[in-house]
Amino acid sequence: MSKLIFVNLPVSDLARAVSFYEAVGAVKNEQFTDHTAACMVFSETIHAMLLTHDKFRQFTPKAIADAKTTTEVLIAMSAESREAVDDMIDRAGAAGGTVDPGPKQDYGFMYGRSFEDPDGHIWEVMWMDVEAAKEAMGEMANA
Repeated sequence: MSKLIFVNLPVSDLARAVSFYEAVGAVKNEQFTDHTAACMVFSETIHAMLLTHDKFRQFTPKAIADAKTTTEVLIAMSAESREAVDDMIDRAGAAGGTVDPGPKQDYGFMYGRSFEDPDGHIWEVMWMDVEAAKEAMGEMANA
């Protein structure tokens, strides 16, 4: 059985966050959604749990980081192609996110960009040609 990952993110406006994540391609799972949380599905194995601050506080005694001023985590997700990377970033920008808060990465065999959601959480979206990456890494190891 594949392992699943649930990234739990505190959000200041649940409806706005749901709209944003739907715009970048996630699908809301109504079974795990209510007025305090929404489960956004990116794939069979990747889910983002958007939690109101009150709900998020139920899971941790620590203060909630302000992701607009503090980096609490960088979330990275793969895409099927370079074009799919650009498409997700473009959709994030159109939905009100910040495009490329970090530098674009283009190594030929690997391409990545990032976006910041309305709450400041940064997602890195990357594509990699695995065979070309293996070859490039092998050349670097032999140098």
